[in-house]
Amino acid sequence: MDRTNDVRRALESGDPVVGAGASTFAPEMVETYGAIGLDFVWLDFEHDGPSPYDTRLLNGLTRAAEVAGTELLTRLPSEDPHLVRRVLDAGVRNILIPRITSAKQVREAAEAARFRYDGDPGERGASQSRVTRWGTDTDGYVDEEDAAVALGVMVEDRAAVEAIDAILDVPALSFVFVGPADLSTSLGHPGEKSHPEVREAVSRVETAVADSEVALAGIANDAETAAAKRGRGYGLLRVGADIEVVHDALGDRVGSIRDRL
Repeated sequence: MDRTNDVRRALESGDPVVGAGASTFAPEMVETYGAIGLDFVWLDFEHDGPSPYDTRLLNGLTRAAEVAGTELLTRLPSEDPHLVRRVLDAGVRNILIPRITSAKQVREAAEAARFRYDGDPGERGASQSRVTRWGTDTDGYVDEEDAAVALGVMVEDRAAVEAIDAILDVPALSFVFVGPADLSTSLGHPGEKSHPEVREAVSRVETAVADSEVALAGIANDAETAAAKRGRGYGLLRVGADIEVVHDALGDRVGSIRDRL
């Protein structure tokens, strides 16, 4: 089994990575995303979809990613160590923890994702699951997994902004994803992503991440926004999702067809 992670390698090299959401959670969509050249497939288990504890589903999705030459990026509901380990054992390499408010939460997830962590034993356990081809491929397993897994956290809460320096100091954190929508709610301005207080908080996070070894991540739904964010130091960009594309493309097409019937 290939236990490398092109997303982590690119981020550590300073190269941009681009991906999109697969709201259908379908292996066919994962393969399609790989075929069109996306670096990762965003799977949002926090807000939608099946249970992230469904290992058979994850096994199928990681197989599809391998075939397509892309990576999965899974947003989990929490930093629950058992869940972190279970998802990684299915062969996922990139995990994203939402609603972080403290460095302690980040460290808990990071320890669960590593066999060795910050000079001490980590909290990840040896597995006989897909990540080792059911126990038949264990040569180099521990070192390769620790070298491949990328942990990201979402900054979408006032407390996370205030604790951003401590969060960035947590060892083995690969990227910080800025979530202005939920951040606007936490700051008392729901839906007002352009509110001065929200913009100031986002800028504070961007500046702090730029001064660290951690990559910056965010959303860019068009080329102009992507270029602007890349210029501000963003390394990982989510550029849309399958349901959005269907709505935009087929919605306009159906409207124009009906107008001529």
